[in-house]
Amino acid sequence: MNLIMMILMITTALSLLLALVSFWLPQMNQDAEKLSPYECGFDPLGSARLPFSLRFFLVAILFLLFDLEIALLLPLPWANQLYNPTITFLWATTILILLTLGLIYEWFQGGLEWAE
Repeated sequence: MNLIMMILMITTALSLLLALVSFWLPQMNQDAEKLSPYECGFDPLGSARLPFSLRFFLVAILFLLFDLEIALLLPLPWANQLYNPTITFLWATTILILLTLGLIYEWFQGGLEWAE
């Protein structure tokens, strides 16, 4: 019981210390660059009727696709403990090959070029 109370006190004190440091450490005088939105693909203060860059959203979707790939491949270290891990590694290799071929296709089609 004494050890549990000590751990709770240390974690509470550390959490409060980190919260206080994060509250007082940043600069309190914000400039225009820190207050402006970033990575949104268009100017939020301009007209809403102006066309925006679809290339930004294409790159964002590609990022999400490859981020999902990482989430699908995360259980692989535990797959080698299965009775027959060969099938799991075959499917993982298939996923990697398909995504690599898709990336090569996007590269050759110019989908990864930011500026034309």
